[in-house]
Amino acid sequence: MIRCGRVPAADLPLDQPLIASPVQTAKRPTVYGILCATIEELTALKARLDVEAEPERHGPTRVWRGRFEGRPLVLAQAGIGKVNAAAAATLLLSLFEAKTLIFSGVAGGLDPDLPVGALLLADRLAIHDYGVVAQGRLTSTASGQIPLGAPELESLAPVPPPVAETLARLAEALGPEADGPVRLGGVITADYFLNCAETRDSLHARFAAQAIDMESGAVNQVAEAWGAPLYVIRTLSDLAGEESHVSYPQMAQMAAHNSALAVMALLPLLAAMDGDEARP
Repeated sequence: MIRCGRVPAADLPLDQPLIASPVQTAKRPTVYGILCATIEELTALKARLDVEAEPERHGPTRVWRGRFEGRPLVLAQAGIGKVNAAAAATLLLSLFEAKTLIFSGVAGGLDPDLPVGALLLADRLAIHDYGVVAQGRLTSTASGQIPLGAPELESLAPVPPPVAETLARLAEALGPEADGPVRLGGVITADYFLNCAETRDSLHARFAAQAIDMESGAVNQVAEAWGAPLYVIRTLSDLAGEESHVSYPQMAQMAAHNSALAVMALLPLLAAMDGDEARP
């Protein structure tokens, strides 16, 4: 009786591989992962993007599949705050295999030279409400590190040079058509809505940041861990002072639409960088 079994490796011809070579497959297209936090930001993006009518639901996160010039994209409403944003970013990078992330939305202004409606393209990012509290004072440290003994956070971290170069090109492209100022600048993140001029001025002085939001720094931390480029686009909906609680609800829709327009200008730049490999 002939028995089936494995042939000992020693009995194989020397030129025969132990494991068959994998079948060559075409390079997969880049998937763009676009995130936002609020319903106003989502509405502005859905009005311009070619996405499916119904979303997929993954826990609290809703995700719409779509395409841009034949390239796949996914749009997610993350919800507000660092935890929601980090969870949604991880979802897009893992389950949906996004290779590039974009966060579009509104922010509070810290820079006295920038008015409500100014468009900010983040070339520096950081989380500032992470660190050590001692003697009644928070000492900010870089997020993700053990705070004890860590150096104090004194500046925002610059985005990778290729991202900064693309943002500079985007700013140049938007300049003639923008309704307000377009700037490259720093965005600092914390889990609170800033409604205090004193704190606003202090943050601007300490970190040279132009805006504050509740998500970008967390998404940046996730993107860095995954090795994915992140493009943060924020329009100022308020100036983070005593009147910001009045300005925000009045201007959030305008600010969200302004950022969505910038996303639509960014996507062709990214598509050109990817070349024809992403076309079906």
